[in-house]
Amino acid sequence: MRRLTRTVATAALATALALVSACSSGSDSSDDAKGGNGGALEKVTYLTSFGNFGRDSYAWVAKEKGFFKDAGFDVEIKAGQGTGGVISTIVGGQAQFGPIDLTGGLLQVGNGQAKDFTVVAAIQQRTMAGIATVEGKNIASPKDLEGKKLADTPGSVVRNLFPTYARLAGVDVNKVTWVNGEAQNLISTLATGQVDGIGQFVVGQPTIEAVAKKKAVMLPYSNVMQDLYGNVLITSSKIAKEKPEMVKKFTGALLKGLEYSLANSKEAGEILKKNVEASNPVAAAAELELMAAYVRSGNTGTAIGTLDSGRVAKSIAILQGAGALKQNITPEQIIDFSLAPKA
Repeated sequence: MRRLTRTVATAALATALALVSACSSGSDSSDDAKGGNGGALEKVTYLTSFGNFGRDSYAWVAKEKGFFKDAGFDVEIKAGQGTGGVISTIVGGQAQFGPIDLTGGLLQVGNGQAKDFTVVAAIQQRTMAGIATVEGKNIASPKDLEGKKLADTPGSVVRNLFPTYARLAGVDVNKVTWVNGEAQNLISTLATGQVDGIGQFVVGQPTIEAVAKKKAVMLPYSNVMQDLYGNVLITSSKIAKEKPEMVKKFTGALLKGLEYSLANSKEAGEILKKNVEASNPVAAAAELELMAAYVRSGNTGTAIGTLDSGRVAKSIAILQGAGALKQNITPEQIIDFSLAPKA
């Protein structure tokens, strides 16, 4: 009888241990759904600025390295299609965050084409917008663009800012032809000779050369418009107003990914390749190395992400002086400086 009792007790203990083990195992598997403080992750959709290139790899890095998760977010990253597309998608509620070119945003607001979005941080302190071509197209200066055919997405800041750039650079805008293209296909369109140039961020030079197998020629807008910011992070005005702490946490995690990517460009390129099969990790790393000077430059202090009201006001003045804005706007109409990182 004693032996039977011991056998039953042993079996019961084994069963209890198995249940504890199973519960413990189930607890571990749920960790992916919890943030750094143990709470449930908040689902967020993030748009890249323009396709999936090295310049946007910092978002993938923030996800891969757990920066988003630690801040309490489960982030889905989707490819953006330029400033206009990112704004409309975020304002429409299909995404919560994404980068746009600040000048492009000013143009959209100042011409009544967009509203209800808020800038919460800078990504680059100088604009990276420009025209890209390759050797053999006889384009070495802005004036050489006359008589040429260029491609870009309709909502791209490069295309929408071109009339202002052309006026300041002495180019007859009516002698330049634009055709529509898609972000991920623009470089191949240039490489195959379908167009003479494309709208492109200047850091795209390594990717262009890798695809086209020719030396790229870049015409940066910053050569004639030096006070313009580059990309900035936006969210909807509704989220900015109703969830300011959530915005700050997300911004902090994204900028942590940006800083890590600039310090570890090769690893960032590999992370992009892991998540976007068609990407070129070497070209992605080279883009990040070129982008570093744009992220850290400017007069707003050393902290990544800072914004200066005075500089934004100068940008608005440049656009107004070129006749590019139909209505007067102020920096505070588009930026919430209380949410932006401090210098």
